Amino acid sequence: MSSDASLRKRKTQPKKEPIRRESSPANDIQNDDDFDIDTSALFWYTRIMWIPLILVTGAFLYYNPSALQDAANVFLGLESEDTFGAPGVSGDLRFIPDAQKKDAIVEAFKHAWRSYERDAMGCDEYHPISQQGSNLTEAGGIGYTIIDSMDTMLIMGLDEDYKRARQWVETRLNFDRDALFSTFETTIRILGGLLSAYHLSGNDPLYLNLAVDLANRILPVFDTSSGLPQSKVNLAERKGYPNDEFPNLVTTAEVATLQLEFRYLSYLTGNEKYWIKVEEVMKTIKEARMPHGLASIYMDVDTGKFVPSAIRLGSRSDSYYEYLLKQYIQTNNTEPVYKDMYDDAIDAVHGHLIKKSPYARMTYTSELIPEQHPNGQLSWRLTPKQDHFVCFFGGSLMLGAIITGAAVEQSLVSVPPKKTDFTVIGTRDWQTGTELVRTCWDTHDTATGLAPEVVHFRIPEDGIENTNMHTPVDWYIKGARPGEFPPYDARYILRPETVESLFIAFRLTGDNKYREWGWSIFQAIERHCKVETGGYAAIINVDEVPSRQEDKMETFLMSETLKYLYLLFEDASVIPLDKYVLNTEAHPLPIFTPNIRTSFVDS
Repeated sequence: MSSDASLRKRKTQPKKEPIRRESSPANDIQNDDDFDIDTSALFWYTRIMWIPLILVTGAFLYYNPSALQDAANVFLGLESEDTFGAPGVSGDLRFIPDAQKKDAIVEAFKHAWRSYERDAMGCDEYHPISQQGSNLTEAGGIGYTIIDSMDTMLIMGLDEDYKRARQWVETRLNFDRDALFSTFETTIRILGGLLSAYHLSGNDPLYLNLAVDLANRILPVFDTSSGLPQSKVNLAERKGYPNDEFPNLVTTAEVATLQLEFRYLSYLTGNEKYWIKVEEVMKTIKEARMPHGLASIYMDVDTGKFVPSAIRLGSRSDSYYEYLLKQYIQTNNTEPVYKDMYDDAIDAVHGHLIKKSPYARMTYTSELIPEQHPNGQLSWRLTPKQDHFVCFFGGSLMLGAIITGAAVEQSLVSVPPKKTDFTVIGTRDWQTGTELVRTCWDTHDTATGLAPEVVHFRIPEDGIENTNMHTPVDWYIKGARPGEFPPYDARYILRPETVESLFIAFRLTGDNKYREWGWSIFQAIERHCKVETGGYAAIINVDEVPSRQEDKMETFLMSETLKYLYLLFEDASVIPLDKYVLNTEAHPLPIFTPNIRTSFVDS
């Protein structure tokens, strides 16, 4: 590669030169004397040629009467009933499972799970190349990989694997660990996994009892002056601890991505204490709203205020926006405060973060970086950087358009949606969502077909010259240079965010292109991440073939990536989006109507 070989270049077709013809009597029609044509024969020939066209048009309108209505609407200036799907797309495709592709994904899950079970059963994490496991603390593990994977087994119908996993949970799982665990990760992976397994197993009491035990151990993290939870929890001590790096700070995603799990636990147990703790967090965030409506990635755990820090839709902030919408969905659209907070946040995102690349006009999200000036003034510098985390957002926006931006009853929104199904805001969110899904798919345009951890988008101010007029630069992997070890940005660590959006987009449209894109990603994972002795590994550079693998298989491969891929090719009646909300670790939780009224709805 050249010094700028890391730049991803979208190919365009070179301009075609106009066809030039030499002047000749045959081409010069200005002199009628140059032609000797029987005009009468030409008249009848022309009329005969119209007959097939009239017949075809008549047949088309007979079998497609709506086309005539749409044409009339356009002529009269009325809004068309056209859908937002591709031409000819039918939402019925959602109910046609692809058994062959489903089976291939199940085989991939078994390849991952059974190697972990063989080499590292009970360990929190798995290292497939060295064929060994590791725990998050020296005090021992709490079953991260097992609990994160169990609902996927239930969905895929892997009964024997599930039984062995359940046996380990019943006989070996122990939360009495004298060590610090991430409050956020423990909640979304373990508590969420237990609650999902409880529901999908037909209410097996084992999981609910364990969920109550774990939640009670976590609850003391909320005992702060602001009500925002501490970043760490000692499960044996039942005590919260600050983050070592920034003791007074917590990330927005950490504190605002606990709500689905704790609220559902309150619903199941009838004990409001779990609900009250996480709702207090949302009240604090609402009161801390910054003037532009966006959330910075850090909050002060003492004051409950946002502190000057990066604003983005990626890491340390992403699931805050995700859970604003999903809290409204979880309680059957009965809490308008979350709809209002979501709509406010999405307006701000469109106003400040959504941008388009200058060449292919790719829609992407930027970051705002705070800069403190000597006079005390604070300004914000726009940076065209997008994490792979952000790729959840396209599907989330499409879902949000159906939920909060519909001009008709939600149950009456078509599949794919009609333009008239949406309000102006709903149309905006749907279009931005579909464009972001495509952008995230386009970032798989690498040597491996896998997307990097971070991309930067081309802007005129970046000083990168485009030396090839036929390959304008849209995005690139920053810092990659020939002969140097690839930067972290170049990695693919088995992340699920793009396939999550593909799953949602397909469920809402029935457009088969989303399945095609998902299958392409799955094949790339098989080619480059699969370890023949068992499991899957991250790769160090998405633009390098053959790929160098890293000895780690993240738990979200089995919890999220393979689950979303499986559901993409499954019948839409399996985990339907009008019955379930999936937490940020893809653990399905049922939608319910709560008995508790949101306390800050009128604040």
